[in-house]
Amino acid sequence: MTANTRRLIEGVVTSNKMQKTVVVRTTQAFRHPLYGKVVESQHKLIAHDELGCKVGDQVRVVESRPLSKTKRWVVQEILKSKVQEDVTSAPVVEKEEKAATGDGS
Repeated sequence: MTANTRRLIEGVVTSNKMQKTVVVRTTQAFRHPLYGKVVESQHKLIAHDELGCKVGDQVRVVESRPLSKTKRWVVQEILKSKVQEDVTSAPVVEKEEKAATGDGS
């Protein structure tokens, strides 16, 4: 029996607007072979999601057979869940207007 050679990659969910599909942004840092500078490359992966990921979640995706024209990855697990705060429902603090007081000099 052969060992499992499917690639495992970790990334952050950037979009979950599709049904059972998420877009995962992966980053990889490496040293440039000639100049020695650390370069960061980013890739977007389209992954099948049965776990219900939310935007901002850190997930691990695993390589799979082609599920559609662009989907070749499946979300294996959610590593860290990000709690989204609804910015529009936050209370708005209004500044108190100062009453104009006359300095009777």
